[in-house]
Amino acid sequence: MDAYNRHDAKTFNKLLTAFISKYNDLSEAEKKPFSGNITSAYYNLSCTYALVDDKKMALAYLKKSIDAGYFNYAHILVDSDLDKIRDLKEFRSMVEPLRKIGDFLYILKKADKYNFNDKRVLPPFTYQPIDNPNLAALRKAFFLDSIAGNGNEVSRIINLMHWVHDLIPHDGSHGNPVVKNALSMIAECKRDHRGLNCRGLATVLNECLLSMGYKSRFITCLPKDSLKVDNDCHVINMVYAASLKKWLWIDPTFNAYIMNEKGELLSIEEVRERLINDQPLILNPDANWNRHQSQTKEEYLYHYMAKNLYLLECPINSEYNLETKESGKVATYIRLLPLDYFDQSPDKLEMGTTILKYNTNNPAVFWQKP
Repeated sequence: MDAYNRHDAKTFNKLLTAFISKYNDLSEAEKKPFSGNITSAYYNLSCTYALVDDKKMALAYLKKSIDAGYFNYAHILVDSDLDKIRDLKEFRSMVEPLRKIGDFLYILKKADKYNFNDKRVLPPFTYQPIDNPNLAALRKAFFLDSIAGNGNEVSRIINLMHWVHDLIPHDGSHGNPVVKNALSMIAECKRDHRGLNCRGLATVLNECLLSMGYKSRFITCLPKDSLKVDNDCHVINMVYAASLKKWLWIDPTFNAYIMNEKGELLSIEEVRERLINDQPLILNPDANWNRHQSQTKEEYLYHYMAKNLYLLECPINSEYNLETKESGKVATYIRLLPLDYFDQSPDKLEMGTTILKYNTNNPAVFWQKP
């Protein structure tokens, strides 16, 4: 990065060549963790050449980065490092095809249609009751009534989100513990000074909400990923506010909830629709990552979540310890697929003996109220 910051294309190229030589000596399995480094390195070298006005080499390495899997169309459009090649015909012909895989809002807008007449039979959603012994133990162990506070229903839900966000740092670089329930994961994080990824945080919050009597699910938000190169997704919670008669978007990773122009809280379904229809969205001002990086609605909603709201998945049964693997245990999920999605089958997918997934195109089924 020092060579990049100094706009030293020669040194950067030398370092990259050495890195690629070592990379090529690795097995396919060993290469996988470093593949993203290759695409980023090619892209940054293209930027370096563009900054020193070597247009030929800048275009050559931009092509290499795209061929290696770089597809961030939105970033390329605004990256000032590439300004000196932006008006070239070769640049435009190289970048325009990326729109179909890298312009995430454009992709999401193509996924606006569902089939409300999809009548495929699906298992019913269930929510573990408040008197479950494990949920009762969780509520008591962390004094969740005090953490939720004495305010109205919505403020109590948001207070629980704040608490989980502040209690456990987000760590997207590592997997979650083997035992995946709130009591165990909180204890392990405290003992080992570690964090959880977004799925772990949403699991902890989900169980806390259930323990307080709130109907809640955790939702895996996924990209279209037509090239099968994007392994990133994001997991958040949808919580039913009986006082509002609606689901709410609640994200413990980014301490985030979303409102319309009137300040009314929105559901995941409503946020997705508003992104597609260019309607106003407001991100709460204290949304942040790990309490030291504020979030903007442009980055969080119009880029990151626009990418990850293409298709959605959630468990059928919302309960304590859902994803801890145990002999004979099967976790069942429903996926909501837009009609635009390239892979609509099968209706039911069995993944080994532990995971079962159903597909639907009907949002009314997926978002049904408890």
